[in-house]
Amino acid sequence: MPKTVTSSKAKACAVEIQYASPALEKKVSALVSSTLIKKWVRASVTHSGHLTVRFVNRTEGQLLNSQFRTKAYATNVLTFTYGISQGELAADIVLCMPVVSSEARDQGKAVKAHLAHLVVHGCLHAAGLDHMTQQGAKVMEAREVAILKNLGFSDPYVIN
Repeated sequence: MPKTVTSSKAKACAVEIQYASPALEKKVSALVSSTLIKKWVRASVTHSGHLTVRFVNRTEGQLLNSQFRTKAYATNVLTFTYGISQGELAADIVLCMPVVSSEARDQGKAVKAHLAHLVVHGCLHAAGLDHMTQQGAKVMEAREVAILKNLGFSDPYVIN
């Protein structure tokens, strides 16, 4: 009798979505569903674990960037990684929606596409990738482009 081989799929990464205010939740929800955000996260990570995606306003974005990066301005995305232990990923990804929206407008991109890119970008940071070196940037950008393509988005690094 042939031996039966079963594969156990790794449990999915748990994703929690948070909003700094009801007004921000309403704005983000009008743009994209929490289900779609979770899909973007799960497409970006290969580890199980827990990721929190938090949407903030400029005030909270600036406070966090100042406190943790000593930069006195709000940035588009911050990733706080708490480690990958025993294959389990734990991280917070903070997206400053006013900055995301402003950048999308300035770059001539759809806000949804720019947001998807930054979610993927934050997730890859959580998984340990970075763009501090030219080689690291090349690897990270290639992964971003491939993931975004699979999600139906165009290359975010192509300038129209």
